[in-house]
Amino acid sequence: MIIGDTTIHISLKKLAANLAAVKNMAGPEVAVMAVVKANGYGHGAVEIARTLLDGGAAYLAVARLEEALSLRAAYPDAPLFVLGYTPDHLLETAVENRITLTIFTLHQARLLSRCAAGLGTHAVVHLKVETGFNRLGTDDIPEMQQILHLPGLQVEGIYSHLALRDRPSDEAQLSRFLHVVDALEADGFSFRYKHIADSIAAADYPDFRLNMIRPGAVLYGMKGFESDALTVQPVMSMHTRIARLRKIGPGEGVGYDLLWQAERESVIATLPFGYADGVPRSLGGKGYVTIRGVKCPLVGIMCMDQCVADVTDVPGVREGDEVTIYGDGTNSTLSVTEAARLAGCNRNEILCRLTQRPARIYEE
Repeated sequence: MIIGDTTIHISLKKLAANLAAVKNMAGPEVAVMAVVKANGYGHGAVEIARTLLDGGAAYLAVARLEEALSLRAAYPDAPLFVLGYTPDHLLETAVENRITLTIFTLHQARLLSRCAAGLGTHAVVHLKVETGFNRLGTDDIPEMQQILHLPGLQVEGIYSHLALRDRPSDEAQLSRFLHVVDALEADGFSFRYKHIADSIAAADYPDFRLNMIRPGAVLYGMKGFESDALTVQPVMSMHTRIARLRKIGPGEGVGYDLLWQAERESVIATLPFGYADGVPRSLGGKGYVTIRGVKCPLVGIMCMDQCVADVTDVPGVREGDEVTIYGDGTNSTLSVTEAARLAGCNRNEILCRLTQRPARIYEE
């Protein structure tokens, strides 16, 4: 495989360490559903899955069935879970491939029951409860009771999702969730897994962990939580090399609309990455790259495939020099957190924007 100069480096060692830190924080009685949706937050779901499974993840969770099917092709026996909605016409495919689904309607539960009967097997599902997030889920207890009685349906778990507005509203959601669980268990039903905590809640609210948590961003080193009980490291870094250097004089411009103009004699570097690689276009004129330990501002409008940095202040700069696009925030590198702030988005968006064009290099 030909690998160009723009590459994304994934540390499997740091990923494993982050998972171990999460498991240690949660304790042995709490199962970990590792979230690898959106291509493992841009890290490569298929490639990182083995590290997470070997590290003790009870499930790998994705948003859509097509993501789960990619993982199933690579890992025939891995426990896979779909967090989102699965269209009716794909339910049989999910059962055939032994993929655990989210269910929140009696209609789909009946369809799954029939699919399971037709295939001579059972369909494993988790009930999603509506507790105030108002996205997916049900708060209809009688309907849930009907779902639990359907033949061929193994309701393994029950869960919900927090809005994470503040502690009081999160506690209200937890209370609503536990009320539903208690009502169903009072009728003799039991659930192997009960879960409501994502990365932030798992770290900040120990009492929300129940017996399963769903860490996502935290596995990749993104710290959106406040607790000091958990330390994680960024797993990803992104690099390229200088394609061209050019000296320009005062008043000369760069790129579309010549939006940036040099105020002094300057040296500019053309870099072979752009917004088609997943770097936000809005970082042009705001962000920076790091070359030889020096922060170099991105100047002008970022193009689809290229951008330009002002490298005037980099001693001895040369074509072919390594460029750090995203680092861990040390050694003058741009962290994903800072990039999100500059681009006006959140950390997960920066990660999920990363496209397939830059090759992923996996390091043990």
